Amino acid sequence: LEDIHQIVESGNVNVDAILNSKLSLAIAQEIDVNVKVRIPKTLSISDIDCCVLLGNLIDNAIEACDKVEEKKFIRLYIGIHKKQLYMSITNATNEVVRKYDEEYITNKRGNHGHGLKRINKVVEKYNGYINRKNEPGVFVCEIMLPI
Repeated sequence: LEDIHQIVESGNVNVDAILNSKLSLAIAQEIDVNVKVRIPKTLSISDIDCCVLLGNLIDNAIEACDKVEEKKFIRLYIGIHKKQLYMSITNATNEVVRKYDEEYITNKRGNHGHGLKRINKVVEKYNGYINRKNEPGVFVCEIMLPI
């Protein structure tokens, strides 16, 4: 990264580090980024798991935006809701993401496409909840984890 912008000051140093590096990449690719993050300094989720979640979510959003010609955007909200860590990421897309037995599946080949599995494993590990929605032009992923 040539330029990391201080986009996020959430209250959690590790979350800020991963978000600022990933979102700086998005901005460098001319993706409109809208972020609101407010969380405690410490979380019950491990730093590694938090980075796996956020890193993969944002990487997937950037990749989807790369395929869009106009109005590339990522909207990220992270906060505490009803004693749960709530994450929502919405991004532009021009694809319809494929499903198999109600699970979204990747269309990548080779050593790619493990992000969805990693996200699911982290959510499962903490007995959380994940909801993904694909509508025309938009993909949304919501995650709730107990804190």
